[in-house]
Amino acid sequence: MGRFFALARDMPSSINLSLGEPNFSVPKRALLAGWKAVTEGRTRYEPTNGSAELRRALAEKAFLDYGLKYDPETEVLITVGATEAISLAMLGLLNPRDEVLIPNPGFTAYEPCVTLAEGRAIGIPLLERNEFRPSRRGVMSLLTPRSRVMLLNFPNNPTGAVLSHEESVELAEIATERDMVVISDEVYEKVVYDGGRHECMGSLPGMRERTLVVGSFSKTYAMTGLRVGYIYGPKELIAPLWLLHQYFIACVDSVAQQIALAALTGPQRSVEKMMKEFKRRRDLVHERLNRIDGMRCTLPRGAFYAFPNIRSFKMSSDRFSEFLLKEAHVITVPGSMFGSLGEGYIRLSFTVPYVQLEEALDRIEKVVKRLRRFQVRAPLQPSLVGRTILGANPSLQGRKPQWI
Repeated sequence: MGRFFALARDMPSSINLSLGEPNFSVPKRALLAGWKAVTEGRTRYEPTNGSAELRRALAEKAFLDYGLKYDPETEVLITVGATEAISLAMLGLLNPRDEVLIPNPGFTAYEPCVTLAEGRAIGIPLLERNEFRPSRRGVMSLLTPRSRVMLLNFPNNPTGAVLSHEESVELAEIATERDMVVISDEVYEKVVYDGGRHECMGSLPGMRERTLVVGSFSKTYAMTGLRVGYIYGPKELIAPLWLLHQYFIACVDSVAQQIALAALTGPQRSVEKMMKEFKRRRDLVHERLNRIDGMRCTLPRGAFYAFPNIRSFKMSSDRFSEFLLKEAHVITVPGSMFGSLGEGYIRLSFTVPYVQLEEALDRIEKVVKRLRRFQVRAPLQPSLVGRTILGANPSLQGRKPQWI
């Protein structure tokens, strides 16, 4: 999600709040297991659906965490990250012009995955007034005879929203009533705050047989670059995805799977420590953003993102993120990247050290105060607001942002 990186390369002092990548280390025990696998020559092909040990460990995790029983031989598939899992699900489930309900705002890969499978993405409105959670009425209004799949992502990227039990049940009821398949992207399952507990969609009544649960080691164990994800689901839904995976990928990296296995089966203290620190950062970001005149930020209940409302500045989210980069040297993500309903917001990741996060927030507050004073003194057309402020920095004039 690296926006403005080309421009930011000329700013060595910039602070990057754009990446959904924990700044923690992979558990040492897991890395040692990877090194052991290398020294022992475990660098051959693994079974197409993943190492037997890892599949068994994941099946055990599903039962211990959610009471769900999956056959590790036929109902667990190891994938190259959660993104491949979602791509496979779309390709395996959709016929041309089938409709898929996806969150709006939502993760940037969802709509392209639907499009590549020749489906049609329909946005589920996630509105600030409802803390970015879907309503039953809003979902029902989108359904047509071509509605085939509902893709859910809670805890949510980019908003940090978490569903209540009642809301999860309502969505499950819609899926069962309309005979829809649910793809539940639960990569942030462990990143939940304030005593909350993630509820797996597959564990709700009537949902196991119609739900593909997508998970990943990237966020929980800070293993973003190792690309190990997985899917749980009934054999009938997993079988076609397994076949696609076989011809697209062959198998997931064998050493990475050993690292994932050791992380999953070892002590979870590093996860607990990481989540405690994310909570501390969440509280800081929420308090500081709401202190800035003109900004409003809903409290994130999960994940590690804040999604503040910046509409009062009369600038597009692209322009506002560009303003923060050029004036504050802070990289954020324009909300428009996440869908039409993301316009008017920006996303900040609190995945950098606490001290660096404080510095980034200090910079944002300083330049936004200056922008606010300028707007009060000389109101401009929305397209010009920010352009004049940016003009105050001659060293950056004439440069165009390069989107990555």
